[in-house]
Amino acid sequence: MKALKLDHVGIAVKNLDETLKFYTDVLGLDLADTEIVEEQKVKVAFLPIGDTEVELLESTSEDGPIARYIERSGEGVQHLAFRVENIEEAIADMQAKGMRMIDEMPRYGAGGAKIAFMHPKDSYRVLIELCER
Repeated sequence: MKALKLDHVGIAVKNLDETLKFYTDVLGLDLADTEIVEEQKVKVAFLPIGDTEVELLESTSEDGPIARYIERSGEGVQHLAFRVENIEEAIADMQAKGMRMIDEMPRYGAGGAKIAFMHPKDSYRVLIELCER
């Protein structure tokens, strides 16, 4: 497996509308779209910048993964997503290298991507997402 590029940086936020003001008004980024991903209990705002994007992630449920992340760690960078050509092969390659995968099969992610997360204990405490678009 070879990462093709940094696809996006996922940032966990408590209030999407309030946080968006900082990224649009202060940093000058443009909001491309928002999406609710029901199965992940998250609302996502997409802010392209260059060849990548910032994704702001607000939980839509008190028991969602982003809500749990904020409860443990507070708001901030939640994951780095690396684009891969073939996610099934990338998952198999990571497992062959001894990496633990949270997702052993790809699942649906925001923006129509197929995604899988690597366990952060195997990636120096950084939650890594593999992403195929």
